[in-house]
Order: sequence, then C-alpha cells, then structure tokens
Amino acid sequence: MSKQRFHVVIPARYASSRLPGKPLRILAGKPMLQHVWERGSESDAESVVIATDDRRIAEAAAAFGADVCMTATTHPSGSDRIAEVCRVRKWAGERIVVNLQGDEPTMPAELINQCAALLDDDGADIGTLASPLSAIADLHNPNIVKVLLDAKGYALIFSRAAIPHARSMDALGLAKDTALHHHGIYAYRVRALLRMVAAKPSALEICEQLEQLRALHLGMRIRVGQPKVRPGAGVDTDDDLRVADQALRNGRRDA
Repeated sequence: MSKQRFHVVIPARYASSRLPGKPLRILAGKPMLQHVWERGSESDAESVVIATDDRRIAEAAAAFGADVCMTATTHPSGSDRIAEVCRVRKWAGERIVVNLQGDEPTMPAELINQCAALLDDDGADIGTLASPLSAIADLHNPNIVKVLLDAKGYALIFSRAAIPHARSMDALGLAKDTALHHHGIYAYRVRALLRMVAAKPSALEICEQLEQLRALHLGMRIRVGQPKVRPGAGVDTDDDLRVADQALRNGRRDA
C-alpha cells in the first residue's frame, strides 16, 4: 500500500481500429469498462475517474455508478486525457495519479496499489511494473515491450526490439533473464505527467511508438517494480476478448 493517497484515472475512447466500441464490449455479462472500473474501485485509491470524450461511454459509465470526466476530442493519447482530468480536478503537482488502461479488465487491484507505492520513492517521477519474460521468443516479439533496469531499479530504456542484443546463441538465456516484460500501467506525479504531455514527442518515441520514451528523453526517472502476481493481458483483439471473458467468468485476474 502506498504511504500517499492516490487517484486512479481510466482513459476510455470509443474508436479503435481493431475493436470499435472496445470499452463497451461485453465480458462476463458486463461492459469491459465496468470490469476495469471495478478493479480500480477495489484498490486503495481515494477516487476512480473515467475520462472520455464519447457520450456513449459516459452514459454507460454513469449507469454503473462511475465518476465521469468529459474531456476534449483532440487528445492524441490516454496520458493527455488524464492530464486534462488533473487540470479540471485541480490536483496538486505532488499528488499521484495512476493510469489504469481501459482495456485491462483483469488487472488485480493489488498491482494498482503496488504501482502507486513506487512513488513513495522520492527520486521517482513515474512508477510502472514489469515481469520476467516467459520465453526466449518473447525477446523477439515486437508486441511485447521490453525494459532494462539500472542497479537501483530505474528504467534505462524501453524497446519493442530484442534488448539486450545477444551476440551469441549462448547469450540468449542471459538476454531473456536481463530484459523484463513491461506492463502498461503507470503511476505519475501530477507535475511529471503535465510536463511530459507538454513536451513534443522525441525521435525515439516516434520510432518505437512508446510514450514512456518521452519521459526518459526529458530526464525523468521511472521506477520499475516486479508485480506480486502477473497481470492478465490487455484486450486488443476478438481472441483477447474471449480469453478475458473466460478468465472473468472463472473469477481470475491473471488471464
């Protein structure tokens, strides 16, 4: 549990190239967004806010009792949407806000707490979670974001590429054991989030399409924790929907 109070914000947009209307897709009898909101509500957060620019999502969220903040339609990312919530709600710069992705219906509440607690470290601007790679094949999978850490547990670099590069077949196992599988949950100091979204994307971020590289480019320190339990995968495809649906019906959070 974090020593400091924190908020959870769930950015949710209706448009999705692969799964239109994704937040409102039904899983185990409820909209996916409701499952995500329930995970946030099970955490120690003092408030859980759904941030959206779509009336259909706002109406569905209000129906299951969520606090909704309507945001601009022009935001390029969920981080920008969360930053608007921080400004609208007038949250102080030192406060902590957790970005809980709207397509993570099986994210355990204890990991939300764990991510927020990473900012009990005064040297950290951002906190996030990463697990050991499951297989050597994960090292070469561009859909699995890898992160390398320094000796104190801060992120050195994130990449979709196979990092570190193994110079020989004998080093593949070492590479697998060195890299971690990054999970897309973040805790921010509000001031750090506002600084990040105010900056232009760096060349590295544009190449990799990884927003956290902008924070590293700006010199921010990202504290990385290994989750106490491995979170379930996010939902991006119809196959992911089926897996998450079954996991939720079985009462599991580690799909």
